[in-house]
Amino acid sequence: RRYDNPMQSIEIDPELNRLALAEAAKLYPEFADQASHVIARPLAQGFAWQLVWKGAPPAGQQAWEFQNAAIRAYKNLAGVRE
Repeated sequence: RRYDNPMQSIEIDPELNRLALAEAAKLYPEFADQASHVIARPLAQGFAWQLVWKGAPPAGQQAWEFQNAAIRAYKNLAGVRE
């Protein structure tokens, strides 16, 4: 399938990113120093939200929950509705 219009990306606000990571760290403090930033990769429709880790991502359900908490916090702070 061909797309004539380029996919629009979301610019991540550094301050909102910092606040989102801090909010997630309140719930999962063990991951606070391992997280770098939230990114939104454009897809054909919508975005794939991810957390970039400093080094290899930690394993386990709690790391996954930390990532989800950081992404939810960022989207809420930025007013992103999908």
